[in-house]
Parts: sequence; C-alpha cells; structure tokens
Amino acid sequence: MSSTQIPPAVVFSDWDGTITSIDSNDYLTDNLGFGKDERERLNEEMISLRFNFRDAFTLMLESINHPFSECIDLLKSEIPLDPGFKGFYEWCKSQGIPVIVVSSGMRPIIKALLLNYLDDPSAAEELEIYANDTEFGEDGSWKIKWRHPESGFGHDKSITIKKYISDAAYPEGKRPHFFYCGDGVSDLSAARETDLLFAKKGMDLVTYCEREGVPYTTFTDFQDIWDGVRDVVEGKKTIEEVRQEKK
Repeated sequence: MSSTQIPPAVVFSDWDGTITSIDSNDYLTDNLGFGKDERERLNEEMISLRFNFRDAFTLMLESINHPFSECIDLLKSEIPLDPGFKGFYEWCKSQGIPVIVVSSGMRPIIKALLLNYLDDPSAAEELEIYANDTEFGEDGSWKIKWRHPESGFGHDKSITIKKYISDAAYPEGKRPHFFYCGDGVSDLSAARETDLLFAKKGMDLVTYCEREGVPYTTFTDFQDIWDGVRDVVEGKKTIEEVRQEKK
C-alpha cells in the first residue's frame, strides 16, 4: 500500500439507531411483532449477558409475521436518517475517509433505506456494508441469514473490523485513526476494537461500557461524531481529549 492510499481515518458504524435515528428492527418488533415490552425484556437479558444477541434477535424477527415488502414500505415511511449523517458522509468522502457500515441487521433493509435517503443512487452503492443477509422461502416467508452463525452475536463485529484492518495491511507507523459509532447491544463485540468509541447518549451501549469499564465518548447525532473525527484528523485534539470532552 502506497502512502497516497492511506486514509487519515476509517469510521466503522452501526446502522440501526446510529445512522438511522430509530432502530428499524425495534420498530418492526414493536409494531408488527410481539411488542415493546417483550423486546425490552430481551434487551435487558442481553445487556446482562444472560441471553445472546443472535438468539434474542431471532425471536424478535420470528414474531413479525408480515411480508418482507410490507416491512420495507413501513420502514421507508417511519425510519428517519440521522440528521447529521449526510453531511458527515460527504465530508468523509472529500477527505478520503472510508465509512464502513457494520450492522447486525439485514443488508436488503439497509440498501432499501439508503436508496430512500440518498438523492444519488450511486452514493448508496459506494457505502461499504458488512451485515447479515435475508433468506426467502418459496411461500414468501423470510428469515435472517447470519454472517457468523456460530457466534452468539450472529454477526461478530469484532471479527469484521479486525479482518478489515488486517486486509488493509497498513505500513508500520502509518496506521490511520480508527473510530466506531454505535448505540446498542449488537455493538458490544465492537466496543474495544478501535481507537475511539462513540456511544449514543442514553442508550444500552453506554450502560454496557460503564459497567465493563470500556473507554468511550458519547454522541447525540452525527454532528457530534463529525466534530470529534474532524478535530482528530486535523490535529486539533487527541483521541483522549475527544473521549473526555462529551462524557
């Protein structure tokens, strides 16, 4: 890898509840599945590590007995994009900073929402996505196809991030800054894998980080993330200074 190919930073980000303002899978479960109370009970079980994400999420999705196309249409009308994401993404592209979606959701939903959000369809194609997939039955049924079915996370984000960094083969001493942005229990496996973790204020990932002693800073929307990443990339602040300023 030549020096001209080395970005100043790489931003890995969760999708649901992070790039989107509302978690699409939670929305489907609450409105088309077994409801908010049962979902929140399972979330508590996952945060306490008494139940793994893969099995809890499978139960949530199995409770949604509606056609996949109906789910997509509902999400397009009800799930907003984070208000700061478009500007952040455009700035990252202008700076040569890859933005990598690392999601425990399903690729077809992410792609459909991206095409709905972004004015330029090619921009949706440019965004690199690592996620689970969806299997469809001849009878119209659907279910999640896990990226890492052997893992309790279903998609172990730590594996994806480590492989991305390893495959990039950055030269000694020329490693970019790595950031991760997330909000919930699906992000637990990624929490320790980058230089700086942005955890959404008031959400489950903050609860986990506090309990486990995982270093993080908080964000409300992508404008906060943009400010932090830009300050580090431009040399105005260190990773530690950004980490401490919003907690």
